Amino acid sequence: MRVAMVQFASSTDRDGNRAKVDALLGDLAPVLYDLVVLPEGSMCDFGPPTMDLREQAEPLDGPFVTLLAAHARRLGATIVAGMFEATDSLPFNTLVALSSVGELIATYRKIHLYDSFGYRESDRLSPGEIKPVVISVAGLNVGLMTCYDLRFPELARKLVSAGAEAIVMPSAWVKGPLKIEQWQTLVKARAIENTLAMVAVDQCGKAYIGHSLAVDARGSILGEAGDGTEIVSAVLDAADIATVREENPSLRNRRMVHEKREGPA
Repeated sequence: MRVAMVQFASSTDRDGNRAKVDALLGDLAPVLYDLVVLPEGSMCDFGPPTMDLREQAEPLDGPFVTLLAAHARRLGATIVAGMFEATDSLPFNTLVALSSVGELIATYRKIHLYDSFGYRESDRLSPGEIKPVVISVAGLNVGLMTCYDLRFPELARKLVSAGAEAIVMPSAWVKGPLKIEQWQTLVKARAIENTLAMVAVDQCGKAYIGHSLAVDARGSILGEAGDGTEIVSAVLDAADIATVREENPSLRNRRMVHEKREGPA
C-alpha cells in the first residue's frame, strides 16, 4: 500500500486551512498513492484554550469534507484527515475517511481526549464511542486512532482484534521536553507489540513537533519527516506484515484475551 504523509501546520482560519490542503493535495499526482493521510485538526487548529470550538466545527457534508472528497476522486486514493465535527453539544474530534470515489466510508471520533500536561481537551470536545474503526485500503485492514490515543495500548490491541494490519494516526503532538522521543518510541512500540505497520502524521509549526513517520511491523522506520511542511512517502507491505506475524506469533500466543475477535468494519 502506497502512502503519502502530508505534514503541515493548520491555523484557526478554516478558509486558509482549506487553501493549504487544496494546494498540498494538488501537488500529488493521480494514481500515485493508495492512501493519503493529513494531521489531526487539519480543518482547524485547536487555538487557545479559550476558543469555543463549537464555532469552528463543521458537519460531515461541510466544505472541508467536500474538498477532501474531490481530491480523493482526483487522486484515486483514500484520504484520512482530522476535523472538528459539529454536534448539538460539544463537537467531536473526528477523523474522516474518504474512499477513492469520494465517498465518506468511515468516521472515527477520538476516544481519549487530551486531558494531560496541564491541558483539558474535554472542556471543548466530546469523547467518541469506545468502538474500534477499521477500514480496508488496497487490500489492507487499517485501524484509525488519533494522537493521545497512542498512549493507550489497549486501543491498538482492540484494533488488532478487529482485524487491523496497520494503524493510521493523525496527530497534533504538542512540543515539550522529550516529546519527540516519546512520540517515536510509542509509535514503534505499538507497531512491535501488535506486529502491524504504523502511519503517524503530525502537525508541525510553533506548537507541534512534526516528525511524521511510518514504521513496519518490526518497528523499522519506512519514512520520516522533519519539523516543517513536508510530504513523505512510504510503502506498507501486506506480505511482510504476514511474515512478521509468522516469525513472531505473539498475537496467537496471548493468554489474557477478554474479547471475541471481530472482523473489520
